[in-house]
Formats: sequence, C-alpha cells, structure tokens
Amino acid sequence: MFTEAEIMDLIMTKDSKTEHLVNDIIDKPVEEHKITTKNVNVFYGDFKALKNISMKIRPFSVTALIGPSGCGKSTYLRVFNRMNDYINGFRLEGKVVIDGVNIYKDKIILEKLRKEVGMVFQKPNPFPKSIFDNVAYGLQIQGMKDKHFINERVETSLKKVVLWDEVKDDLKKNALALSGGQQQRLCIARTLAVEPNIILMDEPTSALDPISTGKIEELIFELKNEYTILIVTHNMQQAGRVSDRTAFFYLGELIEEGLTKNIFLNPKEERTENYITGRFG
Repeated sequence: MFTEAEIMDLIMTKDSKTEHLVNDIIDKPVEEHKITTKNVNVFYGDFKALKNISMKIRPFSVTALIGPSGCGKSTYLRVFNRMNDYINGFRLEGKVVIDGVNIYKDKIILEKLRKEVGMVFQKPNPFPKSIFDNVAYGLQIQGMKDKHFINERVETSLKKVVLWDEVKDDLKKNALALSGGQQQRLCIARTLAVEPNIILMDEPTSALDPISTGKIEELIFELKNEYTILIVTHNMQQAGRVSDRTAFFYLGELIEEGLTKNIFLNPKEERTENYITGRFG
C-alpha cells in the first residue's frame, strides 16, 4: 500500500501509465448531483470491502462518512480519485459518475481527474519545502511559469484557508516549522491552488488540538460555498457541526444516508442509532 507522501505524488503528478487516456471529464455538463455511485462493489483480492453502494452527492455541500474502523469509509472516499487503483488486487464493479462521466468506464485523463478531485489526509503532510513552494507545487509541475500568476494563486489559496496573515512575512520559511494546525491548513491551500471541484478529507482533524480542529471546521463550512466536500470522520460531534448530509457505513455496507439532522435525531435503522449513541464502534 502507498504511503500518504507517495499518494500525494500520484495525485499531483502525471502517471505515465495513463497517458493513453484522452477524454477530459471537466468539460461535461454539471448535473443536479455532482457525484453518483450505483451498485458499487470494491474487492481487494477475495475480500469485499464495499457492498453494493448507491448514493448521490449534491454539489456545494458537505457529506460526512461515519462508521467504525474498517467499515469501508476511506475505501469509498478514495473511489472518487481512483487512488484505490494502486492497491494490489483492487477491483471495482458498478458505476462511479462525476459530472455525468463514469470515471471507471469512460476514457479519462487520471491526472486531470486528480486535479479536479483534491485530497486532504489524516495527518498534515507538507513537503519539506518553503511555505510558498508547498502551495505553488501543483501549479509548477503542471508547467505554469508565470510568476505573477503563481504569486497571486498562492496568496489567494492561503487567504481562503485563513493562513495568509499568519505567514505572509515568512513565505520562505520551511513549512515543517509550522504548527500542526497551520500545516493542515497549508495542505488544504495546496489542494485549493490547483482549483479542484471536489475535496476529499480523510479524518483531517484527528491529529489536531481542539483549537486547530475548530479552525478547520470553520474552514470546511466556508469552503462548501465553492466546493463539493466529502469528509471521513469518527467524531460524531464534528459530523453534526460541519455536514449537510451523513452516510453511515458498517462492514462495507451503506446502512443509512440522509440529512445530518435526520440521521442524528431520527435514524431509520437501529444500527445507525446504536452507533451514534455509542453502543458499539
């Protein structure tokens, strides 16, 4: 399995194995639902990690994926940028449609897909470079050389994550010298710099202190005005605070999905209620 650093390289750089794929997914018309999965099954060899998952995700919203460890949340999250492809034995059945394009059947450019579908990991993973170079990295490897454009994009991205005022005088400073919360906001800025439409977040605050967690949650709430966000979290309070809709996974199955307030206050399934109330998980 790939490390998070290796996954970042796969997301941000061109994969030579995919050069023959020719169609660009971002020129397709946007539908009512940004993402649709239909009867999705995921296998790692003989192990069935996801079982017949069907769900629709609206644009400009936050969808929380909850459930106990090993229930398939992160596997489902990584379906959308095809990062599971790099795990030995991975196989997918069913449809995964983004903006009307089945990303596992239609011809696409995977590096373009991963630009459109950004990802933020559990632990902050800045590169051992300056603050500026971290945010500019994705632009530079895409061949952008206009310094004025790059400078503007770096500033805009840092402002979006409310980090600009804290670092604007130290952009040459090594990013590893930042606090954990600052590092995570920097990683989000790095994701935003290449202008994705969708942001995947895999437990983005689990390694942070409460103050930093609060800042990230406030940021998520603001970002949904421009992006479609999916977040994996074990924190029920966090799911309740930041998400519009919540999906509960258990043993590879989607047990229940709906408006967050309904899932938490009036779940239809007993297993959902038991998990939310702490009876298992």
